[in-house]
Amino acid sequence: MSGTSLQTSGSQPKDQERELRALKLSVALYVLVFGLKLGAYLWTGVMALLAEGLHTLSDIIVSGFLLVAVWWSRKPPDEVHQFGYGRAQYVGALVAATLFISFTSFELYKEAIPRLFHQEAAEHQSVTVAIGVLVLSMIIALAPLVSLLRQKTRGAAAKAQLLELVNDQLGLLAALVGTIVVALGYPIADPIAAIAVATIIGVNGVGLFRENLSYLIGRSPGDEYLRKADRAAREVDGVLELHGLRAQVVGPDAVHVQVHVEVDPGMSVREANELAHRVAGKLDELTPNEDVISVHVDPRGVHQR
Repeated sequence: MSGTSLQTSGSQPKDQERELRALKLSVALYVLVFGLKLGAYLWTGVMALLAEGLHTLSDIIVSGFLLVAVWWSRKPPDEVHQFGYGRAQYVGALVAATLFISFTSFELYKEAIPRLFHQEAAEHQSVTVAIGVLVLSMIIALAPLVSLLRQKTRGAAAKAQLLELVNDQLGLLAALVGTIVVALGYPIADPIAAIAVATIIGVNGVGLFRENLSYLIGRSPGDEYLRKADRAAREVDGVLELHGLRAQVVGPDAVHVQVHVEVDPGMSVREANELAHRVAGKLDELTPNEDVISVHVDPRGVHQR
């Protein structure tokens, strides 16, 4: 019996529209908070507000790229991209990290470091307004953070968003502490707070670049997934042995899996095809998204020869 193969694609996630709405809502909230921070900076002259405003602007750019990338990633496979466009989201994040976040961090350093040695040049007015805007921004950002923390299970996108929200809170906290110290009569705290925010933005940019680059060059879903896939395939009746199990991430919560299973040499082609469908079904349950699963069925002993 010659080997047979099966390729299957899972269904679209039911909550995909919900994710799009959540991204749109995030962008709207970021725009609101950006306007508040920028207006407060122009009024008060507190540089930490400018730093936080640019931090929020970077969030707007990232979310905007992700919105476009999510829409793009939903395109079906075609002759050019035969495994679909799932990696488009990683491209969007990579572009955002490279062209904007790192640039923003660099510009903040350029503005803040000279002020460490020339505090007298900075003029601060109505610092209480700056404090109020920062506190309000923290409250606005706290709502989605609490919502994500209450979820028992989180997908890859949710985990990334949770990390970003935590970083937002850290940046806001640094800016708030610096602004309060400025109000107490220590203007040097303003550029120090701006440098702290710039550092958070830069670290996020580097981390975002490294993570998404890894996905674009074919990152494995991890040892835990591979162990589950191996166990799931072996549980199918008729599978005597398996080898060549490989997987790579092709989109958020979507993988391309390839595996060879060995069966009784006397099994018919029809029986082998049905077995391949069962194996693919078990593997598809691990990530019921746009998975691409290839199952090759070989007679027992072929691999050894």
